[in-house]
Amino acid sequence: MSEPKTPTPTPAGDTYKGWVFKWTNYIKGYQRRWFVLSNGLLSYYRTQAEMGHTCRGTINLATATITVDDACNFVISNGGAQTYHLKASCEVERQRWITALELAKAKAARMQAESDDSGDDFSPSSPPVAPGQGGGSQNSEVQSALRTLGSKVEDLSTCNDLISKHGSALQRSLSELDSLRLTGEAGDKIRQVTERATLFRITSNAMINACRDFLALAQAHSKRWQKALQAERDQRVRLEETLEQLAKQHNNLERAFRGAAQANATADNKSAAGPGKGEASDEDDDNEFFDAMEEAPEFITVPADPQFHKRSSSNISGFNSEMCPDDQSLNEEPLAMNQESPSQELVPLKKRRTRIPDKPNYSLNLWSIMKNCIGKELSKIPMPVNFNEPISMLQRLSEDLEYHELLDKASKCQSSLEQMCYVAAFSVSSYSTTVHRTGKPFNPLLGETYELDRRRESGYRSLCEQVSHHPPAAAHHAISDRGWTLRQEITVASKFRGKYLSIMPLGTIHAIFEKGNNHYTWKKVTTTVHNIIVGKLWIDQSGEIDVVNHTTGDRCHLKFAPYSYFSRDVARKVTGVVMDKDGKAHYVLSGTWDEKMEFSRVMQSSRGGENGTEGKQKTVYQTLKAREVWRRNPLAEGAETMYYFTALALTLNELEEGVAPTDSRRRPDQRLMEDGRWDEANAEKQRLEEKQRSARREREREAASQRTSSQSEEGAPHENYQALWFERCEDQITGEQVHIYKGGYWEAKERGNWEGCPDIF
Repeated sequence: MSEPKTPTPTPAGDTYKGWVFKWTNYIKGYQRRWFVLSNGLLSYYRTQAEMGHTCRGTINLATATITVDDACNFVISNGGAQTYHLKASCEVERQRWITALELAKAKAARMQAESDDSGDDFSPSSPPVAPGQGGGSQNSEVQSALRTLGSKVEDLSTCNDLISKHGSALQRSLSELDSLRLTGEAGDKIRQVTERATLFRITSNAMINACRDFLALAQAHSKRWQKALQAERDQRVRLEETLEQLAKQHNNLERAFRGAAQANATADNKSAAGPGKGEASDEDDDNEFFDAMEEAPEFITVPADPQFHKRSSSNISGFNSEMCPDDQSLNEEPLAMNQESPSQELVPLKKRRTRIPDKPNYSLNLWSIMKNCIGKELSKIPMPVNFNEPISMLQRLSEDLEYHELLDKASKCQSSLEQMCYVAAFSVSSYSTTVHRTGKPFNPLLGETYELDRRRESGYRSLCEQVSHHPPAAAHHAISDRGWTLRQEITVASKFRGKYLSIMPLGTIHAIFEKGNNHYTWKKVTTTVHNIIVGKLWIDQSGEIDVVNHTTGDRCHLKFAPYSYFSRDVARKVTGVVMDKDGKAHYVLSGTWDEKMEFSRVMQSSRGGENGTEGKQKTVYQTLKAREVWRRNPLAEGAETMYYFTALALTLNELEEGVAPTDSRRRPDQRLMEDGRWDEANAEKQRLEEKQRSARREREREAASQRTSSQSEEGAPHENYQALWFERCEDQITGEQVHIYKGGYWEAKERGNWEGCPDIF
């Protein structure tokens, strides 16, 4: 069936309509859509009849970029949020659309510039300069723009010379042909070409003259523009310096006023009988809090969460009256209380390994395997070990304890709000091990376990078990002699989207502290693996985490900013605010999930205007100087040849005596892969998977026979598998059905009795 002819009207003003093929997805490819360009906006509809009621999408051309792919394709993007990949019916039609779009974009940009000039001096896209910077960034931008314009003017002058030169040469060549006095059809063709060349020469001369006039005008006015811009910049710098001076004077006046009030209060106390002990303690807290201000406070702006933000400003004195004495140490030396060295009795049992065999150089095309698996669960894609790393998902889950020191420090905190800072930093630290780790962990077999006993070295030990296969779920339980317990059950949902792979961990993480009986919960964010089809694989984390203290009602809202090419923020940025049960902010967290996290105590907060992203309000927090709470450990030397494993990860698959027969260290395909014998590892992996399928079919037959004998109703579960070391129950905090450690593993290890363990390897 032939496509209807695409209408090609001449653009009238900035309005243009027509059929264009738009890329939808990898399944449907390009689909025919009706596009309308009007008033600087490009909109599209499925049919012309939809124009009256349903618009499928709109792009503002004022901020859009238009790029050309090939003869018929072109791309329109407004900075990442919307991108249209379009294809015209022919090259001529594509050029008509490009012309109409460029004209509409130029007109829309002029209208926006005029509206900006009539409004405020500061536009949302160009934030004001901080005091003391002197507008250097704006000046550099202006200078860069001037240099670019100068370069373009030079290119234009060069093109003028080339057109003149080649036009004269063409005219000479045609004159020489005309002098040959050819007759017949050849002579007619030469005369026709000569006429067209003459018209081209006349048009080119007109363009050259216009360009020459423009060049002279630009050169005449460029110095005047530079002087005007410099004068504006100098005036702005003077204004900023004046504002900075006023702010310092205002701050000094406030401190002087507080000092005078303090002196009057001291005199009154001396003349009176003396305040009670509790009142004196509160007064000392206030004094120490403000004495910690050795310099002008910093201002940090983060998006406010309307669900938890209950007030527009915080009362400083009220804030201090709620702080415990331990919070004072956090103000001045927040890490001083946690700088104790581990107990000298904790001597390592043995020296852990620091290297594993280098990764072999096997070449295999990932796209050739995954192109037929778009939209499927990752766990259902048969993947060879070539894309794995020699570690199981249970061991990867145990890597969450890489920075267990944060939980050790949190267990010593007197204040739940201070403790929340360390717990939030711990929730971020687990992602730092993933920044270069593009390899896929081995999917654990049902009943597979992994123990990590670091009681002698670090005071903790943990156990993981694969408790379910469909969906795949792993339960983890870690307990420390230093007063904390960590437990989680994680189910990984994943989808392959073609260009990228999304991994969504489902499940709740619990951290319980003996001191204060504080119980924290949070969930994991989404991990995205980019450039599956072509290019170098890279990983990003995005989403939001709410760390909640169910004992006190405190919470910390963390936001992992997704990577954006057009963002001015640092990559992998994480921000958060620690609030009490009333929604009052006490600490601000900031940093990156791959490098470090810092925290600052909030002195005062105020609600900003509607200037935030997506129309959200912003809150400005006045804080003390930021202090570092966590920093990533450096990778071992040669980590790029060892799958970018951390120092802890290098030891996870090290053989140990006395572990359960179901331990991941005993898994043969994983061991063969670590040794570099990948062909044997792939064969062994297929054997283990078939053995697991056979065991599942046997359980289903047993379950079916039990249902027949007991005449149970239809729809009963096909499988009656029960985990060995964890039992399924309802979580009292979240209400979820989870597996919780029921005990017995470490006792069985001491006895060396593993009779109940299944034969999975």
